[in-house]
Amino acid sequence: MEGIGYKILGAILTTVLAFVVGMFYGGFSRKIIARIQNRVGPPVWQNFLDVLKLLFKKTSVRYGVMHHLAPLWMITMSVTTLMFIPILKDGLFFSNLNFSGDLIFLLYIMVFGSLGMALGAGATGNPNSAIGVSRGLTQMVGFEIPWVMALVALMIQYKTTSVTGLLDIQSQSGTWMMFSSPFAFIAALLAMPGMFRYSPFDIVGAPQELASGPVSEFGGKYLSTMMTSGSIFAFVKLTLYVDLFMGGASNLIELVIKTFALYMYPVLWGAVSARFRTEQSVRYFWGWPAFFGFIALLVAAF
Repeated sequence: MEGIGYKILGAILTTVLAFVVGMFYGGFSRKIIARIQNRVGPPVWQNFLDVLKLLFKKTSVRYGVMHHLAPLWMITMSVTTLMFIPILKDGLFFSNLNFSGDLIFLLYIMVFGSLGMALGAGATGNPNSAIGVSRGLTQMVGFEIPWVMALVALMIQYKTTSVTGLLDIQSQSGTWMMFSSPFAFIAALLAMPGMFRYSPFDIVGAPQELASGPVSEFGGKYLSTMMTSGSIFAFVKLTLYVDLFMGGASNLIELVIKTFALYMYPVLWGAVSARFRTEQSVRYFWGWPAFFGFIALLVAAF
């Protein structure tokens, strides 16, 4: 029973940690982009205020069952994915539910949120939502290919499908996989901006074109839930990158430093880039990122 209690407490602490860190990272990105554009920008805690404000707003817009389920689907996927990623290498409360083969499981579960959002946005009948969904799914096909190539290369090279197994290999060898498997790391790193959808890959929301795209008809509690889900999922993706390629983290300070450094890569790129068109986005991911992913597979196989 004590073990179960620790697992439950660990799950709660992990979720709170992911929410707080993800929200602050979003606030920092808004502040940094504003300063680059010579604006003051909102305070870094503005996202917390926005979520709280939206949570208490009422909405009379109803589009059926899927409209209600889409935000729930997204946050369920984010928290579920979080539960299967080790946050700290030796943490008592942050080991979570990872198991042998969890990397394959994560490849599947991480796309469920986008599919749920697509079904929910499609139920609204808003043309902006439909266009945003179409763009999002197209772009997802683009960046998933080099991302999956990179992960498969790691699984082949080190003969394990476990995130904790890859962490142990890095600890025992004393070498991060970004150095021992550089082509896989480059492919995954080049695919990362598509996952965060900052410019030039912000073709899904595109406020100037699509009035925020898939979320056009979502407000109040719906939008609050989706913002919460997005913050948790951002933390999930960053932590997974750290675990796979940067040796994981032994404490929360190390985790924050590594994840924040990774997060600044798509943020700063987006601050100085104009938006791609959909075909340009896919062409990018099927260019150098896919090339390095293919090289990583060849190196792992031979």
